[in-house]
Amino acid sequence: MIDFNHGAQKGASINQRFSEIINAAMERESQAQPSRNYLGASRLGEECARMLQYEFMGTPKDRQFKGETLRIFERGHTGEANMIQRLRLSGFEIVTEGKDGRQLGFETAGGRIKGHTDGIITATPLGMKVPCIWEHKVLGNKAWTAVSKNGVRSEKPVYAGQIATYQPYLEVKYDLPLTENPALFTAENADNGKLYAELVPFSPSLSQECTDKGVQIIQAVDAGEILPRPYASPDFYRCKFCDFQEVCWNG
Repeated sequence: MIDFNHGAQKGASINQRFSEIINAAMERESQAQPSRNYLGASRLGEECARMLQYEFMGTPKDRQFKGETLRIFERGHTGEANMIQRLRLSGFEIVTEGKDGRQLGFETAGGRIKGHTDGIITATPLGMKVPCIWEHKVLGNKAWTAVSKNGVRSEKPVYAGQIATYQPYLEVKYDLPLTENPALFTAENADNGKLYAELVPFSPSLSQECTDKGVQIIQAVDAGEILPRPYASPDFYRCKFCDFQEVCWNG
């Protein structure tokens, strides 16, 4: 006799197996990626310089990202490409690559600090001052709502630091008045597709703060020193979510 239940049982597990093999593939790909040998300028707005130092040194993380999280990160990268296409369809002119075909970016400190921007807008239907830096993020509903209500500087200081760091360095490299014209920060709500746009004026103080932090980290690494912790306890909420909590407090 034909066992119809046997086929049904196999089919019932395909949902779980599908997720498992996709996530496992993402994790293998991530683990095979070589670690960066430079300090990402996009991270200099991070409050904890010690955490950035661990990143710069290639210190192994307490835990590796799971496939689900890696796919969320991937969604952010594809979101940038999608938004570039939408901008151009809407009448924006945006440059994303240099003459060499590589993403617009800069490096300093002998190549030990590098940054890459999503694009430089050269014309717009909004009457904005151009050229200006453009940075885009795909955010979950909670983060998007907070940013759209209070602004990127208040809710996402790492992004604000990224913009403030990029403006003067890219201005020098491409000989454009990028510190004179506010950057355009945009965000898409990953849950409902809503969009947010904000003009971000150049902040000399924030830019200097981020640059100083990068120099401080490099000098500490060269001297074989670990920067002090800015927090008093591993139970502090920022420490709880840090990828280096174990090595920082117990290593």
